[in-house]
Amino acid sequence: MDFLEELTWRGMIHQTMPGTDELLRNECVTAYVGFDPTADSLHIGHLCSIMILRHFQRCGHKPIALVGGATGMIGDPSGKSQERNLLNEETLRHNVDCIKKQLSHFLDFDSDAPNRAELVNNYDWMKDMSFLDFSRDIGKHITVNYMMAKDSVRRRLSGEARDGLSFTEFTYQLLQGYDFLYLNEHKGCKLQMGGADQWGNITTGAELIRRINGAECFALTCPLITKSDGTKFGKTEGGNVWLNPEYTSPYRFYQFWLNVSDDDARRYVKIFTNIGKDECDALILEHEQAPHLRLIQKRLAKDVTVMVHGEAEYKAAEEASGLLFGNSSSEALRQISEDMLLSVFEGVPQYRFSRSVLDGQLKVSDFLTDVCPVFFSKSEARKMMQGGGVMMNKEKLYDHARAITAEDLIDGRYIILQRGKKNYYLLIAE
Repeated sequence: MDFLEELTWRGMIHQTMPGTDELLRNECVTAYVGFDPTADSLHIGHLCSIMILRHFQRCGHKPIALVGGATGMIGDPSGKSQERNLLNEETLRHNVDCIKKQLSHFLDFDSDAPNRAELVNNYDWMKDMSFLDFSRDIGKHITVNYMMAKDSVRRRLSGEARDGLSFTEFTYQLLQGYDFLYLNEHKGCKLQMGGADQWGNITTGAELIRRINGAECFALTCPLITKSDGTKFGKTEGGNVWLNPEYTSPYRFYQFWLNVSDDDARRYVKIFTNIGKDECDALILEHEQAPHLRLIQKRLAKDVTVMVHGEAEYKAAEEASGLLFGNSSSEALRQISEDMLLSVFEGVPQYRFSRSVLDGQLKVSDFLTDVCPVFFSKSEARKMMQGGGVMMNKEKLYDHARAITAEDLIDGRYIILQRGKKNYYLLIAE
Protein backbone atom coordinates (compact mmCIF):
# COMPACT_ATOMS: atom_id res chain seq x y z
CA MET A 1 0.00 0.00 0.00
CA ASP A 2 1.00 3.61 -0.56
CA PHE A 3 1.07 5.28 2.84
CA LEU A 4 0.00 8.78 1.78
CA GLU A 5 -2.75 7.44 -0.48
CA GLU A 6 -3.98 5.33 2.40
CA LEU A 7 -4.06 8.28 4.81
CA THR A 8 -5.61 10.60 2.21
CA TRP A 9 -8.76 8.55 1.57
CA ARG A 10 -9.11 7.99 5.30
CA GLY A 11 -9.03 11.77 5.95
CA MET A 12 -5.98 11.47 8.18
CA ILE A 13 -3.64 14.08 6.69
CA HIS A 14 -3.65 17.67 7.87
CA GLN A 15 -0.30 18.95 6.62
CA THR A 16 2.92 17.60 5.14
CA MET A 17 6.30 19.18 4.53
CA PRO A 18 7.27 19.46 0.83
CA GLY A 19 9.19 16.37 -0.28
CA THR A 20 7.46 13.98 2.13
CA ASP A 21 5.65 12.23 -0.72
CA GLU A 22 8.86 11.58 -2.66
CA LEU A 23 10.63 10.29 0.45
CA LEU A 24 7.90 7.76 1.21
CA ARG A 25 7.68 6.53 -2.38
CA ASN A 26 11.44 5.99 -2.81
CA GLU A 27 12.52 4.11 0.33
CA CYS A 28 11.57 2.27 3.50
CA VAL A 29 11.29 5.21 5.89
CA THR A 30 11.77 5.31 9.64
CA ALA A 31 9.37 7.72 11.36
CA TYR A 32 8.31 8.43 14.91
CA VAL A 33 5.35 9.74 16.89
CA GLY A 34 5.73 11.01 20.44
CA PHE A 35 3.40 10.25 23.35
CA ASP A 36 3.37 12.33 26.51
CA PRO A 37 3.27 10.07 29.61
CA THR A 38 1.25 12.39 31.83
CA ALA A 39 -1.02 9.46 32.78
CA ASP A 40 -0.53 5.70 33.02
CA SER A 41 -2.96 5.11 30.17
CA LEU A 42 -3.52 6.47 26.70
CA HIS A 43 -7.05 7.50 25.74
CA ILE A 44 -8.93 7.59 22.47
CA GLY A 45 -7.66 11.10 21.80
CA HIS A 46 -4.33 9.37 21.06
CA LEU A 47 -5.87 6.83 18.69
CA CYS A 48 -5.45 8.82 15.48
CA SER A 49 -1.69 9.10 16.02
CA ILE A 50 -1.52 5.43 16.99
CA MET A 51 -3.43 4.41 13.86
CA ILE A 52 -1.04 6.47 11.72
CA LEU A 53 1.85 4.42 13.10
CA ARG A 54 -0.16 1.24 12.51
CA HIS A 55 -0.85 2.12 8.86
CA PHE A 56 2.76 3.22 8.48
CA GLN A 57 3.97 -0.23 9.48
CA ARG A 58 1.34 -1.99 7.36
CA CYS A 59 2.65 -0.03 4.36
CA GLY A 60 6.14 -1.45 4.90
CA HIS A 61 7.78 1.42 6.79
CA LYS A 62 9.40 1.31 10.22
CA PRO A 63 7.57 3.03 13.09
CA ILE A 64 9.12 4.32 16.29
CA ALA A 65 6.91 5.17 19.26
CA LEU A 66 8.64 7.69 21.49
CA VAL A 67 7.43 7.95 25.07
CA GLY A 68 8.51 11.28 26.47
CA GLY A 69 9.89 10.37 29.88
CA ALA A 70 12.04 13.52 29.80
CA THR A 71 9.75 15.98 28.02
CA GLY A 72 6.85 14.70 30.13
CA MET A 73 8.58 16.29 33.10
CA ILE A 74 7.96 19.68 31.47
CA GLY A 75 4.72 19.54 29.53
CA ASP A 76 4.01 20.69 26.00
CA PRO A 77 2.45 24.19 25.79
CA SER A 78 0.78 23.40 22.44
CA GLY A 79 -2.98 23.84 22.76
CA LYS A 80 -2.71 24.53 26.49
CA SER A 81 -3.61 27.68 28.39
CA GLN A 82 -1.97 26.65 31.66
CA GLU A 83 1.33 25.07 32.62
CA ARG A 84 1.08 21.42 33.56
CA ASN A 85 1.93 19.97 36.92
CA LEU A 86 5.40 18.43 36.76
CA LEU A 87 5.61 14.69 37.44
CA ASN A 88 8.33 12.97 39.43
CA GLU A 89 10.59 10.32 37.93
CA GLU A 90 8.93 7.38 39.70
CA THR A 91 5.48 8.33 38.40
CA LEU A 92 6.82 8.85 34.90
CA ARG A 93 8.52 5.44 34.82
CA HIS A 94 5.27 3.78 35.86
CA ASN A 95 3.35 5.66 33.18
CA VAL A 96 5.89 4.77 30.50
CA ASP A 97 5.72 1.05 31.33
CA CYS A 98 1.91 1.08 31.11
CA ILE A 99 1.91 2.92 27.78
CA LYS A 100 4.39 0.43 26.32
CA LYS A 101 1.93 -2.40 26.98
CA GLN A 102 -0.94 -0.52 25.35
CA LEU A 103 0.98 0.34 22.20
CA SER A 104 1.89 -3.33 21.72
CA HIS A 105 -1.79 -3.99 20.90
CA PHE A 106 -1.42 -1.91 17.74
CA LEU A 107 2.17 -2.35 16.58
CA ASP A 108 4.45 -5.31 15.91
CA PHE A 109 7.42 -4.91 18.25
CA ASP A 110 8.49 -8.55 18.46
CA SER A 111 8.81 -10.07 14.98
CA ASP A 112 11.96 -10.45 12.92
CA ALA A 113 10.62 -8.13 10.20
CA PRO A 114 13.04 -5.36 9.19
CA ASN A 115 10.27 -2.81 9.82
CA ARG A 116 9.35 -4.05 13.29
CA ALA A 117 8.36 -1.23 15.59
CA GLU A 118 10.63 0.17 18.28
CA LEU A 119 9.72 1.96 21.47
CA VAL A 120 12.14 4.52 22.87
CA ASN A 121 12.12 6.82 25.88
CA ASN A 122 13.76 10.22 25.49
CA TYR A 123 14.73 10.15 29.16
CA ASP A 124 17.42 7.64 28.17
CA TRP A 125 19.34 10.23 26.14
CA MET A 126 18.35 13.35 28.06
CA LYS A 127 19.09 12.24 31.63
CA ASP A 128 22.86 12.71 31.42
CA MET A 129 22.87 15.95 29.42
CA SER A 130 23.64 19.05 31.45
CA PHE A 131 22.02 22.42 30.94
CA LEU A 132 25.33 23.87 29.77
CA ASP A 133 25.80 21.07 27.21
CA PHE A 134 22.29 21.56 25.88
CA SER A 135 22.68 25.33 25.62
CA ARG A 136 26.04 25.08 23.88
CA ASP A 137 25.37 22.17 21.52
CA ILE A 138 21.68 22.62 20.73
CA GLY A 139 20.33 25.98 21.86
CA LYS A 140 22.77 28.04 19.81
CA HIS A 141 21.38 26.67 16.53
CA ILE A 142 17.79 27.95 16.93
CA THR A 143 17.12 31.66 17.46
CA VAL A 144 14.63 33.08 19.93
CA ASN A 145 12.97 34.86 16.99
CA TYR A 146 12.36 31.50 15.31
CA MET A 147 10.91 30.01 18.50
CA MET A 148 8.71 33.05 19.20
CA ALA A 149 7.10 32.75 15.78
CA LYS A 150 5.49 29.40 16.65
CA ASP A 151 1.72 29.59 17.12
CA SER A 152 1.79 27.71 20.43
CA VAL A 153 4.18 30.31 21.86
CA ARG A 154 2.51 33.38 20.35
CA ARG A 155 -0.93 32.39 21.64
CA ARG A 156 0.37 31.96 25.16
CA LEU A 157 2.18 35.30 25.05
CA SER A 158 -0.70 37.21 23.48
CA GLY A 159 -2.88 36.93 26.54
CA GLU A 160 -4.58 33.55 26.23
CA ALA A 161 -2.68 32.29 29.26
CA ARG A 162 -3.37 33.94 32.57
CA ASP A 163 0.16 33.33 33.84
CA GLY A 164 2.07 33.70 30.58
CA LEU A 165 4.61 31.13 29.44
CA SER A 166 7.39 29.84 31.66
CA PHE A 167 10.94 29.40 30.42
CA THR A 168 10.52 25.67 31.10
CA GLU A 169 7.67 25.40 28.62
CA PHE A 170 9.31 27.77 26.18
CA THR A 171 12.21 25.32 25.81
CA TYR A 172 9.87 22.40 25.05
CA GLN A 173 10.11 22.77 21.28
CA LEU A 174 13.91 22.63 21.50
CA LEU A 175 13.76 19.45 23.58
CA GLN A 176 11.36 17.84 21.11
CA GLY A 177 13.56 19.06 18.29
CA TYR A 178 16.52 17.35 19.94
CA ASP A 179 14.53 14.09 20.02
CA PHE A 180 14.17 14.28 16.24
CA LEU A 181 17.90 15.05 15.90
CA TYR A 182 18.87 12.13 18.15
CA LEU A 183 16.62 9.66 16.32
CA ASN A 184 17.87 10.91 12.97
CA GLU A 185 21.50 10.38 14.00
CA HIS A 186 21.03 7.07 15.84
CA LYS A 187 18.02 5.43 14.12
CA GLY A 188 18.07 6.98 10.64
CA CYS A 189 14.68 8.59 11.35
CA LYS A 190 13.73 11.06 8.59
CA LEU A 191 10.08 11.75 9.39
CA GLN A 192 8.20 12.90 12.47
CA MET A 193 4.42 12.57 12.63
CA GLY A 194 1.82 13.80 15.11
CA GLY A 195 -1.32 15.82 15.67
CA ALA A 196 -1.93 19.14 13.91
CA ASP A 197 -1.06 21.02 17.11
CA GLN A 198 2.48 19.57 16.91
CA TRP A 199 3.42 21.16 13.58
CA GLY A 200 5.51 23.90 15.17
CA ASN A 201 7.47 21.49 17.37
CA ILE A 202 8.03 19.03 14.51
CA THR A 203 9.29 21.65 12.08
CA THR A 204 11.65 22.97 14.75
CA GLY A 205 13.20 19.51 14.88
CA ALA A 206 13.55 19.35 11.09
CA GLU A 207 15.18 22.79 11.10
CA LEU A 208 17.56 21.79 13.89
CA ILE A 209 18.69 18.74 11.90
CA ARG A 210 19.21 20.88 8.79
CA ARG A 211 21.30 23.45 10.66
CA ILE A 212 23.47 20.95 12.56
CA ASN A 213 23.94 18.13 10.03
CA GLY A 214 22.76 19.65 6.76
CA ALA A 215 20.34 16.71 6.38
CA GLU A 216 16.79 17.04 5.11
CA CYS A 217 13.98 15.66 7.29
CA PHE A 218 10.23 15.85 6.98
CA ALA A 219 6.95 16.32 8.83
CA LEU A 220 3.40 14.98 8.61
CA THR A 221 0.47 15.84 10.85
CA CYS A 222 -3.02 14.42 11.22
CA PRO A 223 -6.11 16.54 11.92
CA LEU A 224 -7.33 17.01 15.46
CA ILE A 225 -10.45 14.87 15.64
CA THR A 226 -13.70 16.56 16.65
CA LYS A 227 -17.35 15.55 16.71
CA SER A 228 -19.66 16.71 13.94
CA ASP A 229 -21.16 19.29 16.32
CA GLY A 230 -17.71 20.81 16.85
CA THR A 231 -17.23 19.53 20.40
CA LYS A 232 -14.12 17.69 21.56
CA PHE A 233 -13.76 14.08 20.51
CA GLY A 234 -13.18 11.41 23.15
CA LYS A 235 -14.79 13.19 26.08
CA THR A 236 -17.90 11.96 27.90
CA GLU A 237 -19.69 13.17 31.00
CA GLY A 238 -17.34 10.94 32.94
CA GLY A 239 -14.22 12.39 31.32
CA ASN A 240 -11.75 10.74 28.94
CA VAL A 241 -12.46 7.40 27.28
CA TRP A 242 -9.36 5.49 28.34
CA LEU A 243 -7.70 2.45 26.77
CA ASN A 244 -7.09 1.00 30.24
CA PRO A 245 -10.09 -1.23 31.15
CA GLU A 246 -9.72 -0.22 34.80
CA TYR A 247 -10.56 3.38 33.89
CA THR A 248 -13.07 2.80 31.10
CA SER A 249 -14.64 -0.67 31.11
CA PRO A 250 -14.70 -2.60 27.81
CA TYR A 251 -18.49 -2.31 27.89
CA ARG A 252 -18.41 1.49 28.25
CA PHE A 253 -15.67 1.64 25.61
CA TYR A 254 -17.80 -0.42 23.22
CA GLN A 255 -20.87 1.70 23.95
CA PHE A 256 -18.99 4.92 23.19
CA TRP A 257 -18.37 3.83 19.60
CA LEU A 258 -21.79 2.25 19.23
CA ASN A 259 -23.51 5.53 20.13
CA VAL A 260 -21.65 7.98 17.87
CA SER A 261 -23.74 9.91 15.36
CA ASP A 262 -24.08 8.80 11.74
CA ASP A 263 -21.94 11.71 10.53
CA ASP A 264 -19.18 10.90 13.01
CA ALA A 265 -19.39 7.16 12.32
CA ARG A 266 -18.72 7.74 8.60
CA ARG A 267 -15.48 9.55 9.46
CA TYR A 268 -14.42 7.42 12.41
CA VAL A 269 -14.74 4.08 10.61
CA LYS A 270 -12.08 5.30 8.17
CA ILE A 271 -9.76 6.68 10.82
CA PHE A 272 -9.97 4.11 13.60
CA THR A 273 -10.21 0.76 11.77
CA ASN A 274 -8.18 -1.22 9.24
CA ILE A 275 -11.14 -1.65 6.85
CA GLY A 276 -10.07 -1.18 3.23
CA LYS A 277 -11.51 1.53 0.99
CA ASP A 278 -13.81 -0.69 -1.09
CA GLU A 279 -15.23 -2.44 1.95
CA CYS A 280 -15.61 0.87 3.77
CA ASP A 281 -17.47 2.47 0.83
CA ALA A 282 -19.77 -0.57 0.61
CA LEU A 283 -20.47 -0.44 4.35
CA ILE A 284 -21.37 3.26 4.20
CA LEU A 285 -23.66 2.65 1.22
CA GLU A 286 -25.38 -0.22 3.01
CA HIS A 287 -25.81 1.97 6.07
CA GLU A 288 -27.46 4.72 3.99
CA GLN A 289 -30.09 2.25 2.82
CA ALA A 290 -31.04 1.26 6.38
CA PRO A 291 -29.70 3.84 8.87
CA HIS A 292 -31.79 2.45 11.72
CA LEU A 293 -29.67 -0.72 11.73
CA ARG A 294 -26.59 1.38 12.63
CA LEU A 295 -24.32 -0.90 10.62
CA ILE A 296 -21.35 1.50 10.62
CA GLN A 297 -21.54 2.02 14.37
CA LYS A 298 -21.67 -1.73 15.01
CA ARG A 299 -18.66 -2.42 12.81
CA LEU A 300 -16.75 0.52 14.26
CA ALA A 301 -17.48 -0.56 17.84
CA LYS A 302 -16.46 -4.14 17.05
CA ASP A 303 -13.19 -3.36 15.30
CA VAL A 304 -11.92 -0.77 17.79
CA THR A 305 -12.93 -2.82 20.85
CA VAL A 306 -11.24 -5.95 19.48
CA MET A 307 -8.11 -3.96 18.67
CA VAL A 308 -7.88 -2.41 22.14
CA HIS A 309 -9.35 -5.10 24.42
CA GLY A 310 -9.42 -8.33 22.41
CA GLU A 311 -12.09 -10.57 20.89
CA ALA A 312 -13.31 -12.03 24.20
CA GLU A 313 -13.96 -8.63 25.77
CA TYR A 314 -15.73 -7.47 22.61
CA LYS A 315 -18.07 -10.47 22.65
CA ALA A 316 -18.76 -9.97 26.35
CA ALA A 317 -19.53 -6.28 25.76
CA GLU A 318 -21.81 -7.12 22.82
CA GLU A 319 -23.70 -9.69 24.86
CA ALA A 320 -23.94 -7.30 27.80
CA SER A 321 -25.36 -4.65 25.49
CA GLY A 322 -28.29 -6.98 24.89
CA LEU A 323 -29.14 -6.86 28.59
CA LEU A 324 -30.40 -3.33 28.16
CA PHE A 325 -31.23 -3.10 24.48
CA GLY A 326 -32.00 -6.66 23.37
CA ASN A 327 -33.96 -9.76 24.25
CA SER A 328 -31.34 -11.44 26.40
CA SER A 329 -32.30 -14.19 28.81
CA SER A 330 -32.02 -14.58 32.54
CA GLU A 331 -29.37 -17.22 31.94
CA ALA A 332 -27.25 -14.75 29.93
CA LEU A 333 -27.61 -12.19 32.71
CA ARG A 334 -26.32 -14.66 35.29
CA GLN A 335 -23.33 -15.63 33.17
CA ILE A 336 -21.71 -12.21 32.82
CA SER A 337 -19.09 -11.13 35.31
CA GLU A 338 -19.88 -8.90 38.26
CA ASP A 339 -17.67 -6.13 36.83
CA MET A 340 -19.51 -6.27 33.52
CA LEU A 341 -22.92 -6.29 35.24
CA LEU A 342 -22.03 -3.22 37.29
CA SER A 343 -20.67 -1.51 34.19
CA VAL A 344 -23.84 -2.19 32.20
CA PHE A 345 -26.11 -0.88 34.93
CA GLU A 346 -23.90 2.01 36.02
CA GLY A 347 -26.04 5.10 36.35
CA VAL A 348 -29.43 3.38 36.75
CA PRO A 349 -31.30 4.03 40.04
CA GLN A 350 -30.07 1.82 42.88
CA TYR A 351 -31.64 0.59 46.08
CA ARG A 352 -29.76 -1.21 48.83
CA PHE A 353 -31.51 -3.57 51.21
CA SER A 354 -30.72 -5.92 54.06
CA ARG A 355 -30.16 -9.55 53.12
CA SER A 356 -32.27 -10.49 56.15
CA VAL A 357 -35.50 -9.69 54.29
CA LEU A 358 -34.87 -12.64 51.95
CA ASP A 359 -36.22 -15.17 54.44
CA GLY A 360 -39.05 -16.32 52.19
CA GLN A 361 -41.72 -14.46 54.15
CA LEU A 362 -41.87 -11.21 52.12
CA LYS A 363 -44.09 -10.90 49.03
CA VAL A 364 -42.39 -9.46 45.98
CA SER A 365 -45.04 -6.70 45.76
CA ASP A 366 -44.22 -5.67 49.34
CA PHE A 367 -40.51 -5.87 48.61
CA LEU A 368 -40.85 -3.50 45.65
CA THR A 369 -42.82 -0.92 47.60
CA ASP A 370 -41.74 -1.07 51.26
CA VAL A 371 -38.10 -2.20 50.97
CA CYS A 372 -37.01 -1.02 47.51
CA PRO A 373 -39.63 1.59 46.51
CA VAL A 374 -39.67 0.96 42.78
CA PHE A 375 -43.46 1.42 42.92
CA PHE A 376 -45.45 4.04 44.78
CA SER A 377 -48.08 1.56 45.99
CA LYS A 378 -48.78 -2.16 46.21
CA SER A 379 -51.81 -1.78 43.93
CA GLU A 380 -49.65 -0.17 41.26
CA ALA A 381 -47.12 -3.00 41.59
CA ARG A 382 -49.79 -5.70 41.36
CA LYS A 383 -51.47 -4.10 38.36
CA MET A 384 -48.23 -3.70 36.41
CA MET A 385 -47.11 -7.27 37.20
CA GLN A 386 -50.41 -8.73 36.10
CA GLY A 387 -50.11 -6.82 32.82
CA GLY A 388 -46.64 -8.28 32.19
CA GLY A 389 -44.88 -4.94 32.62
CA VAL A 390 -42.36 -6.04 35.24
CA MET A 391 -39.24 -8.17 34.74
CA MET A 392 -36.91 -9.40 37.44
CA ASN A 393 -33.53 -10.60 36.17
CA LYS A 394 -34.92 -10.60 32.60
CA GLU A 395 -37.89 -12.86 33.48
CA LYS A 396 -41.53 -11.72 33.49
CA LEU A 397 -42.87 -11.31 36.99
CA TYR A 398 -46.63 -12.04 37.02
CA ASP A 399 -47.20 -13.38 40.54
CA HIS A 400 -47.20 -10.41 42.90
CA ALA A 401 -47.72 -12.69 45.92
CA ARG A 402 -44.70 -14.91 45.42
CA ALA A 403 -41.93 -14.67 48.00
CA ILE A 404 -38.65 -12.96 47.34
CA THR A 405 -35.69 -15.17 48.35
CA ALA A 406 -31.91 -15.36 48.14
CA GLU A 407 -32.29 -17.52 45.01
CA ASP A 408 -33.37 -14.37 43.17
CA LEU A 409 -29.93 -12.82 43.64
CA ILE A 410 -27.34 -12.68 40.86
CA ASP A 411 -23.83 -13.36 42.13
CA GLY A 412 -25.38 -13.64 45.56
CA ARG A 413 -25.98 -9.90 45.70
CA TYR A 414 -27.87 -8.26 42.82
CA ILE A 415 -31.39 -8.08 41.40
CA ILE A 416 -32.06 -6.36 38.08
CA LEU A 417 -35.58 -4.98 38.06
CA GLN A 418 -37.13 -3.66 34.85
CA ARG A 419 -40.30 -1.60 35.00
CA GLY A 420 -41.84 -1.04 31.59
CA LYS A 421 -39.59 -0.96 28.53
CA LYS A 422 -36.89 1.48 29.62
CA ASN A 423 -36.86 1.85 33.40
CA TYR A 424 -34.15 -0.25 35.07
CA TYR A 425 -33.22 -0.53 38.75
CA LEU A 426 -30.26 -2.21 40.41
CA LEU A 427 -31.22 -3.72 43.79
CA ILE A 428 -28.24 -4.60 45.98
CA ALA A 429 -28.33 -6.92 49.00
CA GLU A 430 -26.01 -6.06 51.89
